[in-house]
Amino acid sequence: EEANRELDAFAYSVSHDLRAPLRAIDGFAQILVEDYGPTLDDEGRRLCGVVSDSARDMGRLIDDLLALSRVGRAALKPSAVDMRRMAAQMFAELATAADRARLDVRVADLPEATADPALMRLVWQNLIGNAIKFTSKREHAVIEVSATREGRDVVYSVRDNGAGFDMQYAGKLFGVFQRLHSVQDFEGTGVGLAIVQRIVHRHGGRVWAEGRPGEGAAFFFTCAGSHGA
Repeated sequence: EEANRELDAFAYSVSHDLRAPLRAIDGFAQILVEDYGPTLDDEGRRLCGVVSDSARDMGRLIDDLLALSRVGRAALKPSAVDMRRMAAQMFAELATAADRARLDVRVADLPEATADPALMRLVWQNLIGNAIKFTSKREHAVIEVSATREGRDVVYSVRDNGAGFDMQYAGKLFGVFQRLHSVQDFEGTGVGLAIVQRIVHRHGGRVWAEGRPGEGAAFFFTCAGSHGA
């Protein structure tokens, strides 16, 4: 626990300290293009674009690191959470018009949970956002959100028929910056599932995944405060 607290403090401090120089790099690269663009050749302008894009990518990494750090420090404020309504809201917020045209979204009745609403929202946001992202190359994508009871636990799940993954690498999925697909294929920082895992663990639950390359993936999680059958 002490090591985790130190790591959170380190990530928070480093992330804040990196913001100013990153803004400077991006800003000066844009000034260079705006003020000296006519004297640069195509390759020079391209390289300036690479500098700006890389600075912005680093900024997104920092934002995700800060989000992970905040998840570890924030005090839980549990209350009743309508899981079905929250999952449906995430689809409405995250899916673009183009996504909705190709998506077949199925949200089953989900048992209510007692959880921190803000943190549980992040769980659904990351899992549903991933399902939308990793089915983006499918002309007809199916995403199913459901729940089952296993003993005393309610297991919530998000399934898709997207890119999937090789199960031999399943252990890497929930690590920070661990990616099983290239940035060129699917954008992202590799922090979202680490955030999901930390939130689920803080709620006394567990999280795991199953998948097959090219056939889709399923993510499961439990929450100690889940109710109903």
